[in-house]
Amino acid sequence: MDAQDQGPSPATPPPPPSTPPIAPAPQATGRFARWWASIPNRREVLAWGMYDLANQSFTLIIVTLFFPIYLSQRIAATPEEGERSWGFAVGASSLVVVILGPIVGALADFGGRKKAWLTRLAVGCSAFTVALAFVGQGDVGLAIGLFIVANMMFMAGENFLAAFLPEIADRDNLSRVSAIGWTMGYLGAMIVLPIAAVILIASGQSDTGFRIVFAFAGLWFLINAIPTMRILRERKAAETLPPGQTLWTIGFVRLWDSARSIGLYRSLAVFLLSFLVYSCGMSIIIAFAGVIAYKYLGAGALFLGFCWLLSFVAGVGSLTTGFIQHRVGYVATVAVSLVIWILTTVGAALLPPPPADPGNAPIPLLLWFVGLGVGLGLGLTGNASRTVVGVFTPAHKTAEFFGLWGLGYKLASVVAPPLYALISTSYGTPAGMAFTAAFFVIGLAILPFVNTPRGKGAVRLADRRFRASMLGKPPVPGPQNP
Repeated sequence: MDAQDQGPSPATPPPPPSTPPIAPAPQATGRFARWWASIPNRREVLAWGMYDLANQSFTLIIVTLFFPIYLSQRIAATPEEGERSWGFAVGASSLVVVILGPIVGALADFGGRKKAWLTRLAVGCSAFTVALAFVGQGDVGLAIGLFIVANMMFMAGENFLAAFLPEIADRDNLSRVSAIGWTMGYLGAMIVLPIAAVILIASGQSDTGFRIVFAFAGLWFLINAIPTMRILRERKAAETLPPGQTLWTIGFVRLWDSARSIGLYRSLAVFLLSFLVYSCGMSIIIAFAGVIAYKYLGAGALFLGFCWLLSFVAGVGSLTTGFIQHRVGYVATVAVSLVIWILTTVGAALLPPPPADPGNAPIPLLLWFVGLGVGLGLGLTGNASRTVVGVFTPAHKTAEFFGLWGLGYKLASVVAPPLYALISTSYGTPAGMAFTAAFFVIGLAILPFVNTPRGKGAVRLADRRFRASMLGKPPVPGPQNP
């Protein structure tokens, strides 16, 4: 028997005290900490969300607040001419994206180059935004032309960004990850707005101050999009071109296939119809909220504080959807947001006529409630809508179906803002707001026809069929129109 079998010798010194066991790593405590810990690839999700934070300078400064005011009050001969020109510019840029966006999206998805396109569009939009700093009094045509190109690139970029959502989040985390992106966007707004306010106040709201703000918006976009360009990964590999197709023709073929196959996903098709309708109302609010608020508040500190509050409430609304949407229901959350929009637009229609001297006249209390409604509506509806599309979209059709989702909003922007500008300049803001409210009412009326269980089932069946086709197996049986 060897020494190991005999046991330790009496002369052997006693073994040192055993090392105390290592305590397990502390678990995430608190509701938000657990919510955040449930997301596996947090670094890439934050990089994805940084694009929303970056492009918020364009959304807030150029689309919603300062550029439409600058166009109507400083560039155009009259405010009415400026509003009509602004409605035309939003509609024209959206029309370009309606025509080209889904085709470019199909090309990018086919070639596995969504990230490359996203990067090019970010750089291009930033450059044309900076170019708006060189527009002066009377340059209406130049201002509209530069904005159309910049907005076209911005809107197309949104399609590509959304198409990454099903790749960086599983179906259980879609709402959470989408909420992070939207919330980071509104966080960006809360940072951008005070900086723009300091520039404008320091310049005495001069033309030079507005131009510096436009240049700042472009540079903010470019710099803060760098993490997205560097960290976000392209997961889908390029596919082999079908026989007889080229990169110039495959985009048209894929577009036709996307439009045709959407009929196989009835729940998604019905939701996109509702989305198209209520997006008409949202596009009006986004394009003219700043112009309407300016008529009551002027362009001073009160106006800037009002806009900051709107952005803060929108961020809270967006973050809230990440907590409640999977419990309340994906489509039900959208329905709640549309009720808020209806109340908000009706309230806006009931506002008294704007004062002759905005900023120095008493402010209607109702205006603050309208502002809170706009912020909450933007935060809830945007994130909730994108999540519904993600839930109803098979993984192999992300760019195609998110391209159609983007197409809905762009098509709404082609029609609604120019019509609103025509109605409001002819009959007044209350008539324009009543027109806007009708879109939310109709969109809400369509939502009950969206069948969520059927939509999820269609996605599961499509995913199984796609995997089977990749492995060369027989088609998975199931209904042709799930």
